[in-house]
Amino acid sequence: MSSFSHGTVHKAGDDLQAAIRSDPQALAQWEGLTPLGRNEFICWVEDAKKPATRQRRIGRTLEELAEGKKRPCCWAGCIHRADKLPSRWQQVVLIDGKT
Repeated sequence: MSSFSHGTVHKAGDDLQAAIRSDPQALAQWEGLTPLGRNEFICWVEDAKKPATRQRRIGRTLEELAEGKKRPCCWAGCIHRADKLPSRWQQVVLIDGKT
């Protein structure tokens, strides 16, 4: 199996890797993303609480790659990066769980 590029913080799970590898166009687009771009997609998929949500996000990742997007649409961003503090919104909503 050929190499697969991951993100700056996160490593793509086997299911996400398999989905992206199954589509040569998606794989080429994926490999063309920056490590931060890949990291955002991976974090978004990993953030899913339910398996059904995870599968929907994997499917949407393929769609967004086909559309040429470089980050997942409507995702606030990875809160796990050590090189950048979370925004105030990320801290309150994603980390502290307040709405």
